[in-house]
Amino acid sequence: MKVVSVIGARPQFVKAATISRVIGSRPEVEEVILHTGQHYDENMSRLFFEELNIPEPHYNLGVGSGSHARQTGQMLEGIESVLLKEKPDWTLLYGDTNSTIAGALAATKLHIPVAHVEAGLRSFNRIMPEEINRIVTDRISDLLFAPTQTAVTNLRNEGLEKATRFTGDVMYDSVLFYREIMEKDPAAFTVQDLPEVFLLATIHRAENTDHPQQMENILKAIRELPYPVLLPIHPRTKKIISRFSIPPNLRLIDPVGYLMMLSLILKATKVITDSGGLQKEAYFLGTPCITIRTETEWVETLHDGWNTITATDPERIIRAVQLPLPKRPQSQAFGNGNAAEIIVDLFTGTC
Repeated sequence: MKVVSVIGARPQFVKAATISRVIGSRPEVEEVILHTGQHYDENMSRLFFEELNIPEPHYNLGVGSGSHARQTGQMLEGIESVLLKEKPDWTLLYGDTNSTIAGALAATKLHIPVAHVEAGLRSFNRIMPEEINRIVTDRISDLLFAPTQTAVTNLRNEGLEKATRFTGDVMYDSVLFYREIMEKDPAAFTVQDLPEVFLLATIHRAENTDHPQQMENILKAIRELPYPVLLPIHPRTKKIISRFSIPPNLRLIDPVGYLMMLSLILKATKVITDSGGLQKEAYFLGTPCITIRTETEWVETLHDGWNTITATDPERIIRAVQLPLPKRPQSQAFGNGNAAEIIVDLFTGTC
């Protein structure tokens, strides 16, 4: 059996590493990795591949940045070419990026079965490009691997129950696996001169970075917090944030790899983020999260007050930071840490 795995962005690298590790133990399965180049920072891309021990991509389309239409169109053309050459039994897709929707369209039009990892997520906010990508990919996929029972319910409500399988979340597998590696050598994954008490922040969604009032609100909240705030920041966001007055308690650092980010989450008092993946990682690692969006796909993280939705309202952000620490979360909603095994069993037909 041959499977083509389509990846293109950092969260997909993490998920693919978990699945590829299982595929590598199955001699009957040949995996061809296709990197679209959606994440176009070559140094960071290579760092993720190296530290997560992902096999070198067989193809790299090098698409890079651009409008949604341009980026998706170039990916669609490139993925189609690879699929025609490789003739796989399955195309394996991850998450909700332009790489995901391009892979789904290319494979479906060539009548190649599509398996979607992390299917069924819904924010019910169609302004988000990711929401459109999820809906369309799920609609045309042959196997839908749902990470939570909420995702299963969403897919059932859309008439997709027949293709749906509950697997648990491969990101939970990943955090368990890499936390063990990281804790064997913690010094290797420590930011220099780290404050004893600090908050960790990430800001990258266009709904925040591309709207000056939203950014101003976030920075206003940070300025009034009684803690240092550490912000790993990518060049695009750094350029945007430089137009504003930077709070004295905000420390900007270069982007970090996956293991370093896990280390920072573990050490932070709380996390402030607009990232979907970081909400879960904080939950898995026992660090309270403040989500600066109006909704979350990961409603399970809201249980017991572990994740708080504040949007970019400064007062709500400050109140959420001041809330007492909740009791430690239970991660069973995301499976038992063996989602990758279940997924590979399902699409190889051995389950």
